[in-house]
Amino acid sequence: MNKLLVIVGPTASGKSDLAIQLAKIFNGEIISADSRQIFKEMNIGTAKILNTKIPHHLIDIISPTESFSAAQYKELAYQTIKNVQKKEKLPILCGGTGLYISSVIENWQFPKISAQNILRKELESKSTQELLKMYQKLDPQGAQMIDIKNKRRLIRAIEVSSLSKRSFWQQRKKTKSIFDALVIGLKLSKEELKQRIEERTKKMIQLGLENEVETLINKYGWIPSLQSIGYQEWKEYFNNKINKKEVQDLIELHTLQYTKRQMTWFKKMKKIKWIENPKAAEKLTKLFLK
Repeated sequence: MNKLLVIVGPTASGKSDLAIQLAKIFNGEIISADSRQIFKEMNIGTAKILNTKIPHHLIDIISPTESFSAAQYKELAYQTIKNVQKKEKLPILCGGTGLYISSVIENWQFPKISAQNILRKELESKSTQELLKMYQKLDPQGAQMIDIKNKRRLIRAIEVSSLSKRSFWQQRKKTKSIFDALVIGLKLSKEELKQRIEERTKKMIQLGLENEVETLINKYGWIPSLQSIGYQEWKEYFNNKINKKEVQDLIELHTLQYTKRQMTWFKKMKKIKWIENPKAAEKLTKLFLK
């Protein structure tokens, strides 16, 4: 079977719970499509699902200090999906990183430009705002689509655009998918999503997010992987400029802003079957597998 089930939706929409539920019913294994859960040691702030009986793949695969591209992700995801299919199990691709999802189900072909360490070191010293301005000059179209808060992705986009002298966005070609995929999207009202984000953030702090961030910055400093939601907001806190409640408010605000960018991406994907009730996913999956 060449079937692939894909679960998408904004952060805190309940994707992981739904994927686990469907994996239990349909003998599946989960492949993460989350650009931060790939990092080891970043657990609470990325809401990793740990200690489950359902196998999860592409979680904890690299150090927080390492760089990792969407092209690398696509290659690993393809290998993992095929391995799960060989076991006669259902691969369930689940996550909120639109770029990762699209690269797999639309079979994107990426520009073959290797990492430029000298250039990257120079770019890493700049803020996300400075990087965005640089990228806007190089690739105006791509700058409208990219996650403007994702420092690593901005650096890669600048790297490719400046070296190739071509738009990074236009170089990523879509080709025919090699998988028979059903893409299910979880859609929540703005009020419910906001409430879920608040509850999620509160739980992260209760679980020890402050200690996780402090441990990571003591070990690595403010590396690019920590310039992300759930981690970056603590910088001013550790400099005694804001209190913990303000950190929580910032995480909630930035997460909500990120969900809007996620939905902008997903709305451009035509194959998604949007559902409001998770029970509908079971019916769709049964029909798909027949």
